[in-house]
Amino acid sequence: MLHVFALAALLVLTVLVNTSIVAPRVASAEAARAAATSTDKININTADVKALMTLNGVGRSLAEKIVKHRDEHGPFKKPEDLRHVEGVGSGIVEKNRDRISVK
Repeated sequence: MLHVFALAALLVLTVLVNTSIVAPRVASAEAARAAATSTDKININTADVKALMTLNGVGRSLAEKIVKHRDEHGPFKKPEDLRHVEGVGSGIVEKNRDRISVK
């Protein structure tokens, strides 16, 4: 019975330590991403998948499609050219207009 109590105490201690260490890191990573998504310019002709994912409405799958389209069809000439990528609509382009660059 003492072993069961010791294991339960160890489990509780492990959960408490992990949540106090991991939760702040997750929150700070989310805060860093939020800060990046609101101000950084993204050159859609050179950005990697991770950078493209900072655009509003762009997840990993869509970012990968953007890179693939760029590799197959060449650089984008204007931000609106993103609409040629399957899954990118005018809403995504408009939400990110101030952040998209095509240098």
